[in-house]
Amino acid sequence: MTETRLTELEERVAHLMRVTDDLSDIVARQEREIERLTRRLAMVMEREAEREASESSTIPLADQKPPHW
Repeated sequence: MTETRLTELEERVAHLMRVTDDLSDIVARQEREIERLTRRLAMVMEREAEREASESSTIPLADQKPPHW
């Protein structure tokens, strides 16, 4: 293997390592965002269930079966 070919391979490996690190950072950031959004959605759903329960004594809409069942 010539020195030029070896240098080219080393450059490609370095590039792939950088891309892998960048993608890893992106995935970690997305995971944190998904966790944050999941917590916020759970809070919204809890508030809505409490609101529905306090407004009427009927079964909350989220717990009702659709009319076609």
